[in-house]
Amino acid sequence: MKKLLKLSLSTLSTLCLASVSASFYFFHVAQVRGKKAFIDEAETPKSSPLYQDEQDFLKLDKKTLTIENDGLTLKAWYVPAETKTNKTAIIVHGFNGCKEEMMAYGMLFHRLGYHVLMPDNRAHGISDGSLIGYGVTDKRDLIAWTNMLISTNAESEIIYFGLSMGAATVMLSTREHLPKNVKSIIEDCGYTSVWDELSYQAKQMYGLPKFPLLYEVSAISKLRAGFSYDENGASAVKSLENNKLPVLFIHGTADDFVPTEMVNQNFAATKGPRELWLVKGAKHAKSLETDRNGYYAKVADFLAKYGYPNRL
Repeated sequence: MKKLLKLSLSTLSTLCLASVSASFYFFHVAQVRGKKAFIDEAETPKSSPLYQDEQDFLKLDKKTLTIENDGLTLKAWYVPAETKTNKTAIIVHGFNGCKEEMMAYGMLFHRLGYHVLMPDNRAHGISDGSLIGYGVTDKRDLIAWTNMLISTNAESEIIYFGLSMGAATVMLSTREHLPKNVKSIIEDCGYTSVWDELSYQAKQMYGLPKFPLLYEVSAISKLRAGFSYDENGASAVKSLENNKLPVLFIHGTADDFVPTEMVNQNFAATKGPRELWLVKGAKHAKSLETDRNGYYAKVADFLAKYGYPNRL
């Protein structure tokens, strides 16, 4: 009996140790800054519908701006509009991305007559930080950039645009007391919550259940990054329940990284004016590339309804 008990305790200890070790490994994969094997970092090929947009954007005059927030030095590109305006689009990139990956989106808003601000999120690009925030910490930086714009022009009228994790960032920001200068939001392929997305990825990428691993990784995140995956502040759905701003929701019907059904939950949650555009056949973060003309028209029409004329 004693031998059986010792064996059981030894086995349990081994399993616990293995689980904890796995948790720290997956926390590193999920949140520690660095290259990720599952993220495609290939340059845009010349055959892409977005290649020329990126080349055109590179020719624009741009400044590198700097702010300090949460003890971090954060960097962004700022591209002024061609004509005088109070309109600025803040464009937020996705997981393990950078401002350079958003050049085609920057060109879109530049053509619409906006000033364009394109930050590198904390722990991305040339901004400081070691831990990826999944939008939970990034929303604080987004608001800091917003306040910087307002400090230079109190009449600023600001739109938030986000892609993937950037989309989650702009949706999560609606839980905060946003300045009245923020007028509308466009989110492209954002997830419903950090918990939902990482639960999905644990199963899809590794065949792992939520329990116990995700609970353990979430606890590590709480200790290291200051947030757990299942808290309300990490949920776009919960955040949007407080939102009254107009939102355009965009998602590809073939998205298998952030499942398409997530956009329906986000769309249902918001309390302000809302529009939903599903891009047929588009995979994750590929809606602009899949239907560039439709994307331009949809964004321009949405903005025309909420205070800015369609100039395309």
